[in-house]
Amino acid sequence: MQFPEFDPVLFSIGPLDIRWYALAYVAGIVVGWWYAARLAKDNALWRPGGAPVSTVQLDDLILWITLGIILGGRFGFALFYQPSLYGNLFAGADWGERLALFRLWDGGMSFHGGLIGVSLAILWFAWRNKVRLLSLGDLVAPAVPIGLFFGRMANFINGELWGRETTVPWAVRFCNDRIYQMYGSCPAGNEPRHPSQLYEAGLEGLVLFAVLWFAVHRARLLAKPGYVTGVFLFGYGLARASLENVRQPDAGKLSELPLGLTMGMILSVPMMLIGAWLIWRAWSRPPVAADA
Repeated sequence: MQFPEFDPVLFSIGPLDIRWYALAYVAGIVVGWWYAARLAKDNALWRPGGAPVSTVQLDDLILWITLGIILGGRFGFALFYQPSLYGNLFAGADWGERLALFRLWDGGMSFHGGLIGVSLAILWFAWRNKVRLLSLGDLVAPAVPIGLFFGRMANFINGELWGRETTVPWAVRFCNDRIYQMYGSCPAGNEPRHPSQLYEAGLEGLVLFAVLWFAVHRARLLAKPGYVTGVFLFGYGLARASLENVRQPDAGKLSELPLGLTMGMILSVPMMLIGAWLIWRAWSRPPVAADA
């Protein structure tokens, strides 16, 4: 299957291009915000306790989460995949090279970096507002797969983060006239590859969202702080580590790892361990009362 002639720019307003990738971030944050607000309003889900924040407080939290996503995602990408960007910041040949770290429009965002940024934002917000940290994480975690789904679909539209070569019937050749004109060649070559972006949209997005929805609305796990956060961390780590077997490793010196490992696998292992510990911790403790 030849890659469709998708245009990464949805429309332009003068010199300003409105890209699918940017809209994916906006849609993920807005829809996730709406879903988290619904969870915060539904006191029955948190019994015998209550939601960690009001919807007004949640509105404030979203700003810090957005900053965590953008800054953490970009700085994490540089740290995990292109550490030379930090070196160029101080020793670049010119200002364009020195400021490459901040050129978000050039692409290069890391989910694991964004996760660290969001975790720091939640930690700071919980400390500043004196709210339960793990319960705040439980409020945010079920909404994350929404953003993951939109983001991976945008990756597919952009023709980036493709999979490894394969002979499966649904393989995609990530090469077309638009990509060739943009790069002067097809970075993925003309070999059929796994559409790993769609695998990730399905597994990290739709399936993980369904698992967390069941944990929240059927198993009623929000009453035990950290349980839902643990399910998310373990579930995402497992899904990402598994799909790394069909996803082309990200470019960069730190991707050249022994034993067939990838940076995505290595970064997912701590997520699974922390997630398993949070699940065990929450499972072994009684629900938290409203005055806890």
